[in-house]
Amino acid sequence: MSSFDSAHFRAVLGYVPTSVVVVTGLDDKSEPHGITIGSFTSVSLDPPLVGFLPAINSQSWPLIAAGGSFCVNVLSSTQTELCWIFAKEADNRFAGIDWSAAPSGSPIIDGSLAWIDCTIHSVTEVGDHYFVVGRVEHLASSDLAADAMVFFAGKVTSVSRPD
Repeated sequence: MSSFDSAHFRAVLGYVPTSVVVVTGLDDKSEPHGITIGSFTSVSLDPPLVGFLPAINSQSWPLIAAGGSFCVNVLSSTQTELCWIFAKEADNRFAGIDWSAAPSGSPIIDGSLAWIDCTIHSVTEVGDHYFVVGRVEHLASSDLAADAMVFFAGKVTSVSRPD
């Protein structure tokens, strides 16, 4: 029996374009936290549910989960620096970042193309990740004409709005 080649698995699946979002929330002390996610998806229209998959070893996700809600910030192609700030585990990632509070209190990052404010519906352990499902409570999109950020073939790139 041969061993599974996870590097090959990752390389092949890298050809599936994914959105790039920053999931934000407040911990139990009302401090903001965020994590870059490349696995965000719509789950259901009725009820309105969305989902994403943070790694089980994420230090940020338990802090966000403690608040019971989260906000998905859809990044524009001009927010590459934010993508990498929130992709690395570090303290005080919100230093110098402008944001406002969603109805839940979770951060809406200035310049995001859209935001989706959710309460946590369920969290299921799946392999080396959690599958987090959130019930959409509030959402909005911006009037920005910017392109959306996507992850494709191992790189952050963009996709243009259709005319």
